[in-house]
Amino acid sequence: MSSNRESRDDAAECELTILMPCLNEAETLATCIVKANDSLKNLGINGEVLIADNGSTDGSQEIARSLGARVVQVERKGYGNALMRGIATARGKYVIMGDSDDSYDFTNLGPFVDKLRNGYDLVMGNRFLGGIQPGAMPNLHRYLGNPVLTAIGRLFFKSPSGDFHCGLRGFNRAAMLGLDLRTTGMEFASEMVVKSTLHNLRITEVPTTLQPDGRSRPPHLRSWRDGWKHLRFLMLYSPRWLFLYPGLLLMGVGLVVGLLLLQGPIFIGGLGFDAQTLLYAAAAIVLGFQAIAFGVFTKVFAISEGLLPEDPKLSVTSIKLNLEKGLILGAVLIITGLVCSVYSVLTWKQSHFGILDPARTLRIIIPAITALIIGVQIVFSSLFLSVLGLRRR
Repeated sequence: MSSNRESRDDAAECELTILMPCLNEAETLATCIVKANDSLKNLGINGEVLIADNGSTDGSQEIARSLGARVVQVERKGYGNALMRGIATARGKYVIMGDSDDSYDFTNLGPFVDKLRNGYDLVMGNRFLGGIQPGAMPNLHRYLGNPVLTAIGRLFFKSPSGDFHCGLRGFNRAAMLGLDLRTTGMEFASEMVVKSTLHNLRITEVPTTLQPDGRSRPPHLRSWRDGWKHLRFLMLYSPRWLFLYPGLLLMGVGLVVGLLLLQGPIFIGGLGFDAQTLLYAAAAIVLGFQAIAFGVFTKVFAISEGLLPEDPKLSVTSIKLNLEKGLILGAVLIITGLVCSVYSVLTWKQSHFGILDPARTLRIIIPAITALIIGVQIVFSSLFLSVLGLRRR
């Protein structure tokens, strides 16, 4: 009974957990743990070193325990799984995580601790500000992968981080647990930054250095596979950029081209555009609307599942109001399409149902069909959106 009470007291007094995911890191793990323990001692912090072991078979667990580190076994494979388990079992109020390959500087954790004590929820390391030693990062990652993915993350989510994938970062444990992080692989690094930004956590960064890791084997990271996972995650977490903006662009181009062609053929230099091009413009409008609808559906579903934070524009009340507006707008477009269709039939009747000029009649038929399709889609989309809204708490 007393040992359990002492364990709880230690957890209550622990300020900082230095968390390292581990999978067969026997070559470098001891060096990292020694540096981390020295850092805790030099900073005068009551803390712990926690190893989230993901199934090592090289004796990494015994090495960690012999140096005073606590080891938690994580059965489910994956970088994200290891870190989520480690965060859940950490005893510290703050957590600083870093890879156990001796590439990150565990001897200089003071700037992270200072920022955390000043109230920041997430403190990112920035290797591009602190310095990357020769051979520490492949050129593909240094000049293409990291800059491109970081730029996309900053554009999509307005994140302040200048190094999205730095593995050395500190955070308030309670704040991070509140984000309900879910990704199990390398994209966990992106999810942490994205969700912290979307939930308006206080984020800052400090310079940190990167040195060549001390392993004799290749790293677990696979450049193209893991790079695609990060990019896919960024796109899926931003329905605006994945669906909404492309849809608006398609609809805008289709509407402009369609309105111009409704007045007659257009000639640009030696090229002539007529009713056939009008058909493609109508297709762009339809596809654009579908993309916009998918964007709205995706965001409502993501909010209902807790993947994205609440949006007042997509509250249950607004969805109910939009249902009524959607049904009215859809009905107007359907009626417009039917009226245009009847008019085209009457025009055909005037020619005794004979052969008509396609360029002339298509300028009536294509807008009519487009209005019918968009009208029906708006009605169905409004109803489906209401069904999605029912699932929300």
